[in-house]
Amino acid sequence: MTHIAVLGSTNMDLVAYVAKAPQRGETVTGREFRTIPGGKGANQAVAAAHAGSDVSMIGAVGADAFGSQLRTTLEHSGVDTDHLRTTEGPSGTAHIVVDDEGGNAIVVVPGANATVDHLAPGDEVLIAGADALLLQLEIPLAAVLAGAEAARRHSVRTILTPSPVQSLPPELLASIDLLVPNEHEAAALTGVTDPREAATALLDQVPEVVVTLGAAGSLYAARGAEPLTVPAPRVTAVDSTGAGDTFVGTLAVALAEGRPMRAALAWASTAASLSVQRVGASSSMPYRSEIDAQAASNTRHTS
Repeated sequence: MTHIAVLGSTNMDLVAYVAKAPQRGETVTGREFRTIPGGKGANQAVAAAHAGSDVSMIGAVGADAFGSQLRTTLEHSGVDTDHLRTTEGPSGTAHIVVDDEGGNAIVVVPGANATVDHLAPGDEVLIAGADALLLQLEIPLAAVLAGAEAARRHSVRTILTPSPVQSLPPELLASIDLLVPNEHEAAALTGVTDPREAATALLDQVPEVVVTLGAAGSLYAARGAEPLTVPAPRVTAVDSTGAGDTFVGTLAVALAEGRPMRAALAWASTAASLSVQRVGASSSMPYRSEIDAQAASNTRHTS
């Protein structure tokens, strides 16, 4: 079985569902409120575990009720939490508004995630034994860099989701094997709005790029190869929260299993398409059996 290590954030998602998101200065009435375990790191960990990999989470939660719940949720999803620290103070939270079109707006308050600014004893050993290391940008950049450099020292594949998008230092990019921005993040990183052109520009900094395109699927680019576009299954979305993390976590498992890139992207897109048909982030992520069944159905309908 593959082993995926995740270095990143854990948050409690505080989700309000509304017909239309409020504008600045506007108050609207929501129809429902939920607390759902999330955070980009934890989301990717759960997605990879559901997709059939052994997964270990490196990060931190607070010494509060949310922290206990976040740890328990990860463990129940099959994620090892031996390297998930507990710190004084609150856990991270994400305040999310989801509208009737499935769109969302998010405010993240880091909490305990802000304390993850270095690798703790044993973290590098864990990373060294993994098939891949998943990274995001909801913890301090110093820890992201330390994790990426540790993975590079041990020839472990690094996959970075550049979200929340920010300027990426050259020393971090030098340790990244695969960069997975969405089309807006790709544009922000390059100043180029066309996803194909943005992906090509990013190849000056990293060897492989996957730009996620929402309902349009994904675009893969690698040095010395023609770009590859893989469409996504057509579904009706009810909540897109966590779809990108579902895609990345599932993609990491597919690549660790040795699947060709086209097949890996199609499998990850199938997982993401299932997640957007359900509410929440970690709570929406499909299991391997569901992904395989839907992928088989997609093949029958397109053949």
